[in-house]
Amino acid sequence: MEINILDGKGTAASIEQEITNEVNKIVDSGKRRPNLVAILVGEDGASQTYVGHKERTCKAVGFDSTVIRLQESISEEALLEEIAKINGDSSVDGLIVQLPLPKHIAEQRVIEAIDPVKDVDGFHPVNIGKMVLALPAYLPATPAGIMELLKRYNIETDGKECVIIGRSNIVGKPLANLLLQKSTPGNSTVTVCHSRTKNLKEIVKRGDIVIAALGVPNFLKGDMVKSGAVVIDVGITRVEAPTKSGFKLVGDVDWEEVAPKASYITPVPGGVGPMTIVSLLSNTLKAYLAQHNSH
Repeated sequence: MEINILDGKGTAASIEQEITNEVNKIVDSGKRRPNLVAILVGEDGASQTYVGHKERTCKAVGFDSTVIRLQESISEEALLEEIAKINGDSSVDGLIVQLPLPKHIAEQRVIEAIDPVKDVDGFHPVNIGKMVLALPAYLPATPAGIMELLKRYNIETDGKECVIIGRSNIVGKPLANLLLQKSTPGNSTVTVCHSRTKNLKEIVKRGDIVIAALGVPNFLKGDMVKSGAVVIDVGITRVEAPTKSGFKLVGDVDWEEVAPKASYITPVPGGVGPMTIVSLLSNTLKAYLAQHNSH
């Protein structure tokens, strides 16, 4: 069976072009550019890499963007004050706080402090609630990116068995919700597996679409996937390797074993990652347009 790649990098590039065209129209009409602010607390390597990607992509599509870098030792109160300041700044359309945060800061409290109309990460309970009810909302970026990838590749989800491995608030739970909805893509029968799931292998093997989002390198093996399944790999872990940088990026899917069996599969890197960033930009553009009612 030929391996068909779900190319997140290429798909994200064409969406970036669509966003760039929109931004050019906005600027040509004499309005300011959409503006995304990211708050980065501390020195976490992976977070710095992600924020760097976001910054570059913002620049590429013509957004204004600022990264506010704060000390690891900042108090929760001081961080909340920073967020309140940005909430009140009408020149900012989107605000993200890069997770994870240092241990002494309550992540949920920070997420809830962001104004829902600027919450382009889609993590605020207001946006999550609206998503569950299929009301217009900012969708969490990774699930939204996966849905867009399925849509652009015309992957049939209607009535299909979708198995998601992982129940995080960032990927597993929202994605299950989106795949259940009366929409295209959507209308799937969704099973969510996690660390307490019994007979995991048997359940995953039923999946027409299998989404691995648990953060364990090479977890999904060839004998867990049925022939012809669509496989989406959300995991990305740095593992030591004899490369120039001393590491390589590995997904949750054992590529060697699974790719030959899959009808479609996302690579790591170049699959879900670029789609996540472009979804964040789409949300920011949406927030900008909502603020300017410029439809």
